[in-house]
Amino acid sequence: MEEDGDVNGGGENRREISKEGSIHGFESVHRLLEASLRPEIYQEVSRLLVGLNCGRPLERISLPNITENLSLSHDFDLQAFCFHAEKEAMRPPRIVRVGLIQNSISLPTSAPFPDQKKAIMQKVKLMIDAAGASSVNILCLQEAWMMPFAFCTREKRWCEFAEPIDGESTRFLQELARKYNMVIVSPILERDVNHGETLWNTAIIIGNHGNIIGKHRKNHIPRVGDFNESTYYMEGNTGHPVFETAYGKIAVNICYGRHHPLNWMAFGLNGAEIVFNPSATVGELSEPMWPIEARNAAIANSYFVGSINRIGTEVFPNPFTSGDGKPQHADFGHFYGSSYFSAPDASCTPSLSRCRDGLLISDMDLNLCRQIKDKWGFRMTARYEMYAETISQYMQPNFTPQVIVDPSLQKPKV
Repeated sequence: MEEDGDVNGGGENRREISKEGSIHGFESVHRLLEASLRPEIYQEVSRLLVGLNCGRPLERISLPNITENLSLSHDFDLQAFCFHAEKEAMRPPRIVRVGLIQNSISLPTSAPFPDQKKAIMQKVKLMIDAAGASSVNILCLQEAWMMPFAFCTREKRWCEFAEPIDGESTRFLQELARKYNMVIVSPILERDVNHGETLWNTAIIIGNHGNIIGKHRKNHIPRVGDFNESTYYMEGNTGHPVFETAYGKIAVNICYGRHHPLNWMAFGLNGAEIVFNPSATVGELSEPMWPIEARNAAIANSYFVGSINRIGTEVFPNPFTSGDGKPQHADFGHFYGSSYFSAPDASCTPSLSRCRDGLLISDMDLNLCRQIKDKWGFRMTARYEMYAETISQYMQPNFTPQVIVDPSLQKPKV
């Protein structure tokens, strides 16, 4: 990947493929548009789609040859961009290099569970090695990265993939965190051995020395068609923690929580500078929402957001239904990848592939968070006391909505 000054250059964006999930043979909307439009038109369309960072097109950044070679030899998408901030007189830049990994499963879901897990870990390790070779400081994996996304089958045997906080996948990542001096966010299916073997959808934050900084459990559990995950776990009990790492203050808004604006807001109130949204979602359900919600959260809360979605179609041995009258099926649909970064100034990166594993890297100057707060004043002009009063009233059994009815709509008394 070569430095080209904006998001429009480079043959990488014009790569054409023929895989499930591609858009007429292209890996993403951005690549399709670039191949279909004249350069000057694409540049203007790109400005509207991904915005401007500090008034300029988002820049690509170059990566080491070893990273490029790993991408080519193991066929994963690789993109890298830089978010700038304005130069300040009183503070030096606070540049951190952040990475996202999206991946498919490696073996059929009918394979022995230990083999499935080992194969996924081997695949992900190659991409972590690529991130480490590129000096990534903070890396986030996708939701339940160490297993198929089996929660909608309702079959409890998939609970065997659940691990304690210090389980196999954590130990595997701790070694890599130490090796690369990297903070790693690891979303897993957690088995809480101290509380009756309760299961949680949990993100573990592993420090750059291999230490466990803490955990966050998914706040919002979907009950939408196949995605009725309450069969496996319920809403988390960890609140909205922000983890102060060696490289910045980070938080994790797991999957379905991205549909809840107050969930995003709470992480911002606690001081997050980067919020990760590790997810697993399919095109038929949510793709029109995907480019919007996280980007809006970055704008509204003046922080960076990293959105990660797994890829591929995961076919399970036994068909299942969703209780919606539709025929039984053995898969949820296509997980469409499309992982991307959003910045508080409304700019964002083009997305990763819809159909290949991928590593997305971004340099981001965290000074931009305060600069945007100063510019727009969203935090200062918010009326939290008014919102708190409304929510407090809404929680009461005798709540009455504040609706003023046009008198002319009222029926006359007979």
